This record gives sequence, structure tokens and C-alpha cells, in this order.
Amino acid sequence: MSGDLPEYYFRIRENGAAVFKVDTENRQRRIEMEEIAIANVRNGNIKPHGDRKLTAEETAVITDWIARRSAILTARDVDDIHRAVDHLNLVTQWAQSKASDAQLEDVTDALLLAMHDLRSVLVRKKAERLMSAEPTDD
Repeated sequence: MSGDLPEYYFRIRENGAAVFKVDTENRQRRIEMEEIAIANVRNGNIKPHGDRKLTAEETAVITDWIARRSAILTARDVDDIHRAVDHLNLVTQWAQSKASDAQLEDVTDALLLAMHDLRSVLVRKKAERLMSAEPTDD
């Protein structure tokens, strides 16, 4: 089993991960994990743990992890939006076919304001994209 373990373990945190070096080559043949750094996905910073100096290999492994983690989080954000679109469709179907007057009264204002806010942002962003894509006449 110990041969299958990765050399580094990343304990996910809010903004990144605590990075551990995994050691199975010890006398007791136990798994030991030494914290070596904190990796921040938002700004790409790598902060060594304590007085430790990171090797070039450790820094490269952590930098690679940050890039892969950022890609995963970006993909999740887009997937969440696609799920939100599905959920909006389900809400529409609910409002049309199942909702009582009391239920609609409870949620209508909040939904209308949220949808108005979203529409305003989407229209503004679309206009900005269209304006930046137009060739300029100089």
C-alpha cells in the first residue's frame, strides 16, 4: 500500500491547501506527514512552514498543484452556473404548474429582484463584449 501513496499530500483549505510531504520510509513503517508549506490558490503564493526552505522540486510540485487546482475550481464555477440555469427552468415549471398563490407571494419579489439584477449584469457585460469586439475607425 505504501508504494501507492503520493510523495505530497494537499489538505484543501478555503484559499488553497496545507502541503505535506508523505514519508513511509521509516523504522515503524508508519505513514508520517510533515507540513512543508501553505499554498494559496487565489494569489499563487507559497509560504514555507516554519523555518523550512523549500527545494526547487517542492516548489515546482506545489506550483503545478496550484495551476491544476485553479483549473478545477474554474470548471466547477462554470458547472455551477449551468446547474443554476437548470434550476431556474425547474423554478419556472414549479411556478407555472405547482405553486400555490401563497407560495408565489412568498418568493415572487425576491425572485424578480434577483432576476432583474442578473439580467442587468448580463446585458451590460454582453454590451461590453460587443463594444470591445467592434473594429475601431481611426
